Amino acid sequence: MLAGQRLALAKGLLIALFDRASAMRAEAALVCFGGAGADLRFGPAVPRWWNERWLEPVGGGGGTPFAAGVRHAAQLLERSARRKPAQQRWLWILTDGRTTDEATRPLHADEVVFVDFESGTIPLGRCERLASAWGAPRLTPEDLIE
Repeated sequence: MLAGQRLALAKGLLIALFDRASAMRAEAALVCFGGAGADLRFGPAVPRWWNERWLEPVGGGGGTPFAAGVRHAAQLLERSARRKPAQQRWLWILTDGRTTDEATRPLHADEVVFVDFESGTIPLGRCERLASAWGAPRLTPEDLIE
């Protein structure tokens, strides 16, 4: 995610997604995965305002614990499904796919969207394969900016 300012672009897209959730008065949560594990940075709650402290420590650089991030998100989605069963639950995964971790699609995610930040001359195509296996659309950051 560090190459070509992809991490900065991901942070900008996160801010836009949270602004959208706020305008819709929709609950959102931010689970970050990197380094040794995954942690909850915000929510689940309706974002009333944005705090740079949620994104500032988000880093990149390999060794992505993708499965840990998906497990954490799956727990939040399951809890949400028990609390508000009629609520629609979306999972947005922003990644460059540079992981060897395998994960299964969370049961309580009504919709999943992969935002593929992979760049480079030799693409690995992991996001595309994951999105296909999960029956989810795969978008690029440019798709969301246009």
